Amino acid sequence: MDGLYLLKAFFLGIVEGLTEFLPISSTGHLIIIGDWISFESHESRVFEVVIQFGAILAVCWLYREKLLSLGRGAWLGGPAERRFASSVLLAFLPAAILGALFIGPIKSVLFDPAVVAAMLVAGGIIILVVEQRTARPHIFDTKQIGWKQAIGIGFAQCVAMIPGVSRSGATIIGGMLSGLSRQSATEFSFFLAIPTMLGAAVYDAWRHHHLLSFEDLGAIIAGFTAAFLAALLVVSALVRFVARHSLRVFAWYRLALGSLLGALLFTGTI
Repeated sequence: MDGLYLLKAFFLGIVEGLTEFLPISSTGHLIIIGDWISFESHESRVFEVVIQFGAILAVCWLYREKLLSLGRGAWLGGPAERRFASSVLLAFLPAAILGALFIGPIKSVLFDPAVVAAMLVAGGIIILVVEQRTARPHIFDTKQIGWKQAIGIGFAQCVAMIPGVSRSGATIIGGMLSGLSRQSATEFSFFLAIPTMLGAAVYDAWRHHHLLSFEDLGAIIAGFTAAFLAALLVVSALVRFVARHSLRVFAWYRLALGSLLGALLFTGTI
């Protein structure tokens, strides 16, 4: 197997792990950087989705005690845990349904650097607008999230099917607009990512397993491992960051990257 090919896959895994839980669009970065380094998997879309499983495992590992506690509480009838589990499920359903119905057209039409550039800029503007608002949050604990907030976050996550929007960015901003504090919205985004990304990975792998070769398997393992390790570093750091800072730095990053990408596309440089 080509060592350079595996190195590219490992590098893209690092990109996935570093960007998946930041509001800057991991899919957008994978499309841009994958094109830049000329990474060509036999089924690159499957690669991009399946390596996200590595990032999800990092969240499961970091929150393993809380996940076990929630599982026991929901199973044994704990009201707070049962309410939280229901909120995650309710927020998951809109994207699950729309994704199953429209993932094919979305990938064939919208997975394009021009779309990524436009959505990076639009998302950056939205983050700045939301951070500028004066409304104060009234939900500071994820266990306080009700069905109205869960539905709002769930539909916000649907927008993230467009590359460049950012799943974490959409759910965090959706949570903040629904009355959650920045920190609780970020933590809920992590938990919502577990069924969402796991479902996407399993579904895409099942649909396209016949297209994967042994070479793709090696690349997926390399990318998976890198994504897991990189996400371990990012998740804890992001929670600490949003507890003390706004999301404006990510908004300005999105605006700068989106503008640069748009200029490069417009001039034909890429």
